[in-house]
Amino acid sequence: MTYESSPEVAEPTVLREVAVMPGIGEVISIRSAKAHLSGLLDLVARGREFVITSDGLPKARVVPMDAPARRKAFPGAAAHLRTMPMRAGPTGEELVRADRDGRGW
Repeated sequence: MTYESSPEVAEPTVLREVAVMPGIGEVISIRSAKAHLSGLLDLVARGREFVITSDGLPKARVVPMDAPARRKAFPGAAAHLRTMPMRAGPTGEELVRADRDGRGW
């Protein structure tokens, strides 16, 4: 006897372990994620996102590889750093030494 698997049949096994936390999204415990890793990765590959928790605290987010980046890099950092002088003032070591000398250490 052969059984054909369909996405509708595969999802409930993993989804029984998933909860929704307001402000975080769909969460799954680390133990459940380990037990259902293949199914979890199948769901992620289809576009779902999950947060893995440990002791009820969010620890990691599992997202599809083609998901857009959540943060935008500051584009002006390199240009701004080029305008800064290479060395202006004493080094950190010199400042610490002067502070210690001032205290009599």
